[in-house]
Amino acid sequence: MTSLWLDRARAITSDRFVPGADYDTVVVGAGITGLATALLLARSGMRVAVLEARTVGAGTTGNTTAKLTLLQGTVLSALRRQYSQKIVNAYVEANREGQAWLLRYLDEKGVPFQRRDAFTFSVTDDGAERTGSELAVARAAGLDVEESADTELPFATRRAIRLGHQAQFNPMDVLEALASDFRAHGGVLLEGVRARNVGRGMRLTVIAGAGVVRADHVVLATGVPILDRGLYFAKLKATQSYAAALRVPSSTSVPAGMYLSAESPGRSLRSYPTDARELLLVGGNGHQVGREPSPRRRLEELLDWARHHFPGSEATHTWSGEDYQAANLMPFFGKLPRGGGRIFFATGYNKWGMSNGIAASLAISAEILGGQLHWADTIHRRATSPAGAAAAITLNVDVAKTLAESYAKVALAKPDGRTVPAEGNGTVVRQARKPVAVSTVDGVTCRLSAVCTHLGGLLSWNDAEKSWDCPLHGSRFSPAGQVLQGPATRDLPAAE
Repeated sequence: MTSLWLDRARAITSDRFVPGADYDTVVVGAGITGLATALLLARSGMRVAVLEARTVGAGTTGNTTAKLTLLQGTVLSALRRQYSQKIVNAYVEANREGQAWLLRYLDEKGVPFQRRDAFTFSVTDDGAERTGSELAVARAAGLDVEESADTELPFATRRAIRLGHQAQFNPMDVLEALASDFRAHGGVLLEGVRARNVGRGMRLTVIAGAGVVRADHVVLATGVPILDRGLYFAKLKATQSYAAALRVPSSTSVPAGMYLSAESPGRSLRSYPTDARELLLVGGNGHQVGREPSPRRRLEELLDWARHHFPGSEATHTWSGEDYQAANLMPFFGKLPRGGGRIFFATGYNKWGMSNGIAASLAISAEILGGQLHWADTIHRRATSPAGAAAAITLNVDVAKTLAESYAKVALAKPDGRTVPAEGNGTVVRQARKPVAVSTVDGVTCRLSAVCTHLGGLLSWNDAEKSWDCPLHGSRFSPAGQVLQGPATRDLPAAE
């Protein structure tokens, strides 16, 4: 599957990797966080390189629904159940500053975006109660959120709230502008270079498959940190959700606002203008990575929902995006533990990376340049609530349980009789007591180790994306074994 955003001619070229090159800062990851951080540092006169394992936007940013809004479903009320209003206010201020910076930047560079109202809506009594809680917390945080009777939606709602004058855009337009600006300020952009480790010493050494480079500072903007220092992989839940772009009949109107449901399964809607007419974008139906027996079925459920409420609509693109939710719900950004104060990271945006990613970039670049942002300091100094600590414990107990159950299933799996799955399918079999991942995609059958190269999780087949996914911490691999998303940094070896 290819997202609407990534289905375009490439406008970005990669520089040449020079082993042993020396920089002031190396940024790992070329999504919105990485490129914004790199640009801010390059503008200050630093020598900066961005290392991207695949291509610009290939990760979460290129597979988002790209809403830039301070009304984020029921995020604020969920935070308020764990934190004081002061800390919730700091989160809102961080997102407000991230949103304002990005909108100013898009205006300056002539990057198209659309002003839209954002809505949180509910269709059940429980959802209506959550929506009401969000309204109260949002107002306490200074947001001009109001009740809304008119939603433009083609189905009844129990309750809806609205925040006006938010924004939406094509995220690849944004990344291309950031990348071009970064290179114009002397930045080096390196695609197809996967960072595998960072060594400490007089200088930091970034170890990649193509060689090493050195820097005073390293920023990990990789979704989930590729270094296990601080054990952030154990504090994050990796989730995968689905999206589709649909062409609707001319007799059907596309809602102008940006919508998100308060209930689960999530339902997200927004529009996207094209030369012909606006497309409808729907999203949702998420689950933990590697835990769903048939991701394809989850996508089909979303499409069925869209066709039911918008009869005659036809999908032009379908895709999925992976994101990370912190156990305590608050994004992590700043200095990585055991990094000597020179390694920085950002993660845990909980699907709101368009504003949180820029906020993290502003905070990290300020810290590297010797400044400080007061809302960042407030977020850094928050205390984990008992509910957040309990959620982290539950998350890791669940990981251990999943690991044990998956290996028990392999023990019962049939021995490998040189299995050749049907086209588009994958399965795990036993070969001399070892789990082997076998798949057939585009007529090519691959036989790989079925053990994740991060911490040994047993992989499962994703029949929507045609990938091998780890149910422990969300690493994903192509049918041929290449890492698609971390925290894994090493490809799957071929089966012995």
